[in-house]
Amino acid sequence: MSEPVSATQHKSKSQEKWVTQPPRWKTKEFYFYYAAFAFVVPYMFKVTYDLSKDDNPHYPEYEYRLEPGWIFGRKVDNSDNQYASFRNNIPTLIPLSFGYLLLSHIYQRFCCPAMPIKHPHQSLPRTYFILAAALIYIATTNGTSIFKVLAIATINYGIAKLTKGSYLNPLLTWSWNLLVLFANEWNDGYRFKQIGESFAFLDDYRGLTPRWHILFNFVMLRMVSFNMDYYWRNKQSRDAYDKDERMGGPVSDKDRIQKPAFYEDYNYVNFLAYILYTPLYLCGPIITFNDFVSQLRYPSPNVTRRYVLQYAFRLVAVILTMELTLHYLYVVAISKSRAWAGDSPLQLSMIGYFNLVIIWMKLLIPWRFFRLWALADGMWVEENMVRCMSNNYSAQMFWKSWHRSFNRWTIRYIYIPLGGSKYFAFNMWIVFTFVALWHDIQLNLLAWGWLICLFLVPEIACTTIFSQKRWGSWPYYRHLCALGAVGNILMMMIANLVGFCVGLDGMADLLSQIFTTFDGLIFLVCTVCCLFIAAQVMFEIRESEKRRGDPKWMM
Repeated sequence: MSEPVSATQHKSKSQEKWVTQPPRWKTKEFYFYYAAFAFVVPYMFKVTYDLSKDDNPHYPEYEYRLEPGWIFGRKVDNSDNQYASFRNNIPTLIPLSFGYLLLSHIYQRFCCPAMPIKHPHQSLPRTYFILAAALIYIATTNGTSIFKVLAIATINYGIAKLTKGSYLNPLLTWSWNLLVLFANEWNDGYRFKQIGESFAFLDDYRGLTPRWHILFNFVMLRMVSFNMDYYWRNKQSRDAYDKDERMGGPVSDKDRIQKPAFYEDYNYVNFLAYILYTPLYLCGPIITFNDFVSQLRYPSPNVTRRYVLQYAFRLVAVILTMELTLHYLYVVAISKSRAWAGDSPLQLSMIGYFNLVIIWMKLLIPWRFFRLWALADGMWVEENMVRCMSNNYSAQMFWKSWHRSFNRWTIRYIYIPLGGSKYFAFNMWIVFTFVALWHDIQLNLLAWGWLICLFLVPEIACTTIFSQKRWGSWPYYRHLCALGAVGNILMMMIANLVGFCVGLDGMADLLSQIFTTFDGLIFLVCTVCCLFIAAQVMFEIRESEKRRGDPKWMM
């Protein structure tokens, strides 16, 4: 099992030249699209707002899920438990993060060297603060469950150190972590009473959030990263890296991931500091062990005061956008109450669509908050979402821009070690089955993962048959691609509604309303036309990115 190497390392200069098309923004075709947007988008909001008014016949069915709000006397839909847990804890998280950052910067100022730590025998003093702060935080939030976390982590560390570069390392690492994934769920985080009655008293001190195992899945990803990075380090000859080590630090973010750390860095203190790092502990974004240690030795130049302040402004903007959405569009409460009997296909679709918008924002906001925390602490981590969910037309590209750090993790530690694109048709089922089970062990999430795989097939087939190389000169090729994009968008919406919103039964209800009525079919035709226009705009956005030299056009 060799260490993954990015395909971009092997691109020639001719491959890196991006062929662009002239801008279409000021053409008659796009002026028509602007007119369509100017009418359709506000109308979508109006339809959904009307469903959320107190004079709507279904309002009494979901009113009990609403809470008093703070915007112009409106109630707020805080019925999404996942986002509510974050939203309700913002008053605690903000002073906690500021307190952590204050102590961290004081410690770095007086206890850490100002210059990069280049020698392998030099310890990383920041890890002592990181570990101490993490242990205090986990002991406070999870109480005595900290012993469970440390026990699981220590066994994982022992597997790495005992097996080193042996094939048993990845085998035992994956077996252990998958076992933990299932055992945590089945045992509801375990009880000390299960060990013996004399330990039962420890169950009385479970901290502020007793269900420690709910977010432990992120720790599991970091444990796998440490073991696999250590495995690949042992598989390589140390001499292969001596030259790089003498030359100094990494030259790119990719180097930080792919270039192994010093042998001395794979120790227990660094391991615990990495997997328990407070800003990223709860929900990421995910960073590899090699990258984490590299940034402790050679701080990333990407982290600047200006960037951090701009990012903080963007976070505040999206939180306010979410607040406006939750105060005026009660689609989460409607979907949870199934309060849609008799609604038109348009109304049903708007309930589904704006549920997806809220799902996107409820994930974007915590990820941005914790990323901002890490950035302010001097740790560069990737943005998890680089595009709005409404600016995606390709299922393959969608997963590169949605939970991006997790996507990169699965590619590095699952997809490429299993053979990569050579066995794509087989590997995608393994990857998405793992992704579904990692999120939660539920039937609707398994269905979501398998639907994603199923829906990837037509896109892959069509992009192979109607490739740019063969058909790119055809005058209507762009429009043919837009029709394919419409199918992709509809399939992605179905898969995500099944996995994260209404489930299989709810999706069946929605589809029956659309496909078994005349009004539903008329609505479907109108939807296809609107999505066709949206796809054309998405194409042009990516062409603009390509013209600017922004690599984001590939996502």
